[in-house]
This record gives sequence, C-alpha cells and structure tokens, in this order.
Amino acid sequence: MLPRILEPEVMDSAEEAIDYDEMDHSQVNRLFADDLLALCPAPAAGMTRQVLDVGTGTAQIPIEIGCRRADLKITAVDLAAHMLQLAQRNVIRENLSGQIKLEQVDAKGLPYPNATFDVVISNSIVHHIPEPRTVIREMVRVLRPKGTLFVRDLLRPPDIATLDRLVATYAGEANDHQRKMFRESLHAALTLDEARELLRDAGLPADRVTQTSDRHWTIASQQV
Repeated sequence: MLPRILEPEVMDSAEEAIDYDEMDHSQVNRLFADDLLALCPAPAAGMTRQVLDVGTGTAQIPIEIGCRRADLKITAVDLAAHMLQLAQRNVIRENLSGQIKLEQVDAKGLPYPNATFDVVISNSIVHHIPEPRTVIREMVRVLRPKGTLFVRDLLRPPDIATLDRLVATYAGEANDHQRKMFRESLHAALTLDEARELLRDAGLPADRVTQTSDRHWTIASQQV
C-alpha cells in the first residue's frame, strides 16, 4: 500500500483556485448530488432543510444541489479565500445568492452550535487534513439527531501503477498543474480501512463507509 503523503491543507493561491475551478468536475458533482438527494426526499410544501457543505471550494456542488432543490438552504464553508472569491462569482452567476451562503471557516473548528444542521455534506476535504478525525467529529457534532451525513473523498491507490492509471484516466487532458494536484490528492487520500477508523472514532458504525468508485469512498448515514 502506498504511504500517505500529505499535501497542503489549504489550497489558497489564485492559480490553484482557478485551475481547480476550471477542471471538469461535472460528472463527479452530478453523481454526488444524485446520491445525496436520494437520501433527502423533498419535504412537505413550504418546509426547508439546513445544509452545511464543509470544504466547498468554488461552490460547484452547492450550486449543483441548489439548482435542483429550492428547499435546501446551504451554508458553504471553506478556509481558502481565493476559493471563496471564485465561489461567490459562481453563486451570483447562477442566481443562487438567496439559497447559498458562503463563509470562511476552518473545518477543524466549526463555529456553529451542536445540532445546527439537518444535512452535513463534504466532498474531497478529508484528504487535505493531516488529522482528519477532527473534521469528522465536528461534522457529527453540528448534525441534528436523525440528520443526514454524506461525505465523499478520494481513495488512496494501493500502488504507483494504479495511481498513474487514475491520473491518466481522469486528468489526462488536464494541464500539468492540474494533473499534479490530482496526483498529490490521491497520495494524500485515505484507504477504506482508515476511513472506517474515522467513523469508529466518531461513534458511528464503520459499515456506513463504502467504496463507491475506483477512486472514491463515501460515508452515507441517516442515523446519527
């Protein structure tokens, strides 16, 4: 198994933000939204759910979700100022400023009371955190009883050959910097066993995390 090699916790240069935003995440984002919304049927007319997106980046996933479901009011947080600047532009472009609120927040210490949100989601923040158990604990803390926790992240490949294949398959047409970011993210990702240990540490059943693609694991829990 490849060793975990950490990458920078915060992607906070203008170049990184722009390159990340311009990469084609559309298929991954659509699948994330499909899988999440299957767990969150629409409520009765006039009711809303409060959603927290942890590590929103340039807000592509909140936008994907917000365009489909007006009943989900999303607080989208990130620590990277350059990412949030692009996120604000993207949210305004899609006319979703009334549904998506952006905040600069450290995921390791969320500034929200216990049991604030009906739904807590995150896509690809865990591999950025040197000690990710702190982030999972915080997500669980701010989630209301019987809320939905939905976390998806990269899966560390078992060897260099598999890593090279994944980079060629999913970033083969990207620029050099984008391929480098993807390669480093795969190297920094967790294994399935490591992700299961995060759940045990947070007091959740380890079987709530499963491998969901050749490069992703997913936590899907509605019984927190």
